[in-house]
Amino acid sequence: MKAEEDIPVLIAGIAGASLGTEIAKSLRAAGGYSVIGCDINPLAYGHFDSRFDATFVADPDSYIESVLAIATARDVRAIIPGGEAPAKLLAAATDRFHAAGIALAQNDPEVVRIAGDKGACFARLAELGIAIPATRAIALVADLQDFPMPCVVKPSKDSGGSSFVFFARSVDEAAVYVTYLLRNGLSPIAQEYIPEENGEYTVGVLADQSGKTQGVIALRRVFNAKLSVMTRGKDFLISSGYSQGRIEAFPEICSAARQIAEAIGSRGPLNVQGRVDGQGRFIPFEINPRFSASTHLRTLAGFNELDHFLRHLLGLAPKAGLAVKAGWYLRSLDEVSADVGAGAGLR
Repeated sequence: MKAEEDIPVLIAGIAGASLGTEIAKSLRAAGGYSVIGCDINPLAYGHFDSRFDATFVADPDSYIESVLAIATARDVRAIIPGGEAPAKLLAAATDRFHAAGIALAQNDPEVVRIAGDKGACFARLAELGIAIPATRAIALVADLQDFPMPCVVKPSKDSGGSSFVFFARSVDEAAVYVTYLLRNGLSPIAQEYIPEENGEYTVGVLADQSGKTQGVIALRRVFNAKLSVMTRGKDFLISSGYSQGRIEAFPEICSAARQIAEAIGSRGPLNVQGRVDGQGRFIPFEINPRFSASTHLRTLAGFNELDHFLRHLLGLAPKAGLAVKAGWYLRSLDEVSADVGAGAGLR
């Protein structure tokens, strides 16, 4: 039986090997939480993960109402988005959850909106004087003319985990990928390709609700394992959403990421991915205003950003500081046998 003081929290989005299940690991590591999950997919891995005390299937056709009903029935005090799509949907309904006395453990809705469109987000960073790769929203193939090559073509929205990310050496190659994205209803951007030889990093910047930075942690990625590589060729590498590598102080990298977070007014978790260019500058290529799927690796390093933010959000004193224990932090995948009959309920 769970202790009475355990705080009921709901993770919205619990697919396997994803942000949601990594969040559950960090909550268990912290202790003091009753971990509840929901997902629109009845076969989402989290439904069969013993780290969850209970899980529910959310209705995709009335998602907010369904999540709110689950949270209310379980006396949930905070909801944590377990993916990019839930984060956007929940952010748009922030007032409804607050009215029910339920906190949303995510960034400010305006920051979520700005960062949700990469074309607009990187244009804003450029206006703020942040060093960025050349980035251009592409409405027509002709918009690729005079853009620096090689480049990366990807959707301006919903490209988390390196979905639909393509490397192009020439305008002709880029045109193929742009045409593909446009025909599939996705708004593409072209972004200057920065080689990974000088290092690729994923950096977490945690701010409180007032915008004060609470901590920064950086991981330099390694690509010796296929899990961390989306695709590679003789002259390029596109990383996957599965980060692993070396965590240590990396002061210059952390300082650059902190500058980005403070420039856009981050008030919560922010994850910045970038590479170091030939001039030694940290150049961001992806910014997500949510916890990272690396959150459990960070927890292993002594940086439990999730517990720290939740306790601040709920008006509780932190149990521990945000330390950084230098070392190599690696990951893999888990397997489970899911014996679910037709119409069977979940925990």
